[in-house]
Amino acid sequence: MTAESAAATDKGIGMAMLFGALALVGALVMYVFPETLNAAYGFAAAIVFGCILITTLHVYGN
Repeated sequence: MTAESAAATDKGIGMAMLFGALALVGALVMYVFPETLNAAYGFAAAIVFGCILITTLHVYGN
């Protein structure tokens, strides 16, 4: 017979930090390369990783 564990994990915090850092990198790319296609890629990366960040906070939140 197995017992369920009520221990909390830090997976949500780690994933939030990872995707938050990736979103900041995307925003930095957008800042460093204004007026080019790279700025559009940076904006897209910031938006996508920001959305994934919020999703992981909701999924792994208490």
